[in-house]
Amino acid sequence: MQDAASPAPIESALLNDAAGSTILHGYFTRAGGVSEGLYRGLNVGLGSSDERDKVLENRRRVAAWFDLPVERLATVHQVHSPDVVTIDADYDGARPEADAMVTRTPGIVLGVLAADCGPILFADPDNRVVGAAHAGWKGALTGVLENTIAAMEALGADRTHIVACLGPSISQASYEVGPEFVERFVAGNPADARFFVPSETSGRAMFDLPALTVDRLTKAGVRAESLGLCTYPDSERFFSYRRTTHRKEPDYGRQISAIAIRET
Repeated sequence: MQDAASPAPIESALLNDAAGSTILHGYFTRAGGVSEGLYRGLNVGLGSSDERDKVLENRRRVAAWFDLPVERLATVHQVHSPDVVTIDADYDGARPEADAMVTRTPGIVLGVLAADCGPILFADPDNRVVGAAHAGWKGALTGVLENTIAAMEALGADRTHIVACLGPSISQASYEVGPEFVERFVAGNPADARFFVPSETSGRAMFDLPALTVDRLTKAGVRAESLGLCTYPDSERFFSYRRTTHRKEPDYGRQISAIAIRET
């Protein structure tokens, strides 16, 4: 198995400033993994056709960055839903269908996978509750962000203390959509029209998923930021479903964004 340098995830200044050393987090890139070919680097996608042993080793490396065993890395079977699960000390490695997780248990890593969709990490350092959500257009539209905040509150968080950061995701410059897509948003909330601008292709539009995401987080009462990193053009650092589709490649990897409460 080809070796590589250790993972070196990107971190959010907002999360670091708010949480200090009590909460660890990272938006992992392709760096530091053992996968090869289309999946080169740190592919953690169990749903990809990559060699399973390599995916498992990549996941082990992510957990090791948090100084935890891979058995403490919690992920879900993501289905573009608004559903959130609560992870506690009895976590047994199950991957239920959901798109977000919350916990107040130290020593468990919550990880969400993405390859253009938005990975959002949440923290209430005062009440020691964290969350992680996967939000593409469907999850954002149907409430996965707001549901994650509510699930954190059920564990004792206070939304006025929650900070959230959107990690690497597809930007407006790379996200062309059709008129039916625009109508889906505008029909529910006419103000969402501001997240679309005309495309160079007649009748189509460019969608600003990151702006929509941060807007919904802010309106839900939490402090939020975006790293401002687009997955589509940066093949060196990020996997991208849309880039893979445009290149007519047969499959793609997934990067992970993860957060954990430090054990005391």
